[in-house]
Amino acid sequence: MKKIIVGLGLYYALTGIYMLFVPTHFYANTPGVSLIGPYNSHFITDVSFAFFASGIVLQLGVFQAIKSTIIAGALWPFMHALFHITVWANREFIIDRVTVFDFLAVIIPGLLVMLLAIKFGEARNV
Repeated sequence: MKKIIVGLGLYYALTGIYMLFVPTHFYANTPGVSLIGPYNSHFITDVSFAFFASGIVLQLGVFQAIKSTIIAGALWPFMHALFHITVWANREFIIDRVTVFDFLAVIIPGLLVMLLAIKFGEARNV
């Protein structure tokens, strides 16, 4: 369980770094991003900090074995996943390239990290 949370924390931190340092590449190459509107560096920078902070807080929580810290780190990815589910619903549950990407890169990791954060400490092999 710890390894998965650490891996997801690394995934989120690296996503934040990617968005921060190459925002135009992120905008142009991430399926669905351009559908929400024109390129907005301020918005992408804000979201990059949320991803980076979540990744760091998840890692910190695991290394200090503090469940509440892990839950705090999981909040942004979890809420982001819920938002993407509503976006999918607004798109009338279309299954296309954007949906597949959202499920693999946003929804599944976001729901999984919160589930693992809540379960942290319950299993003997954490």
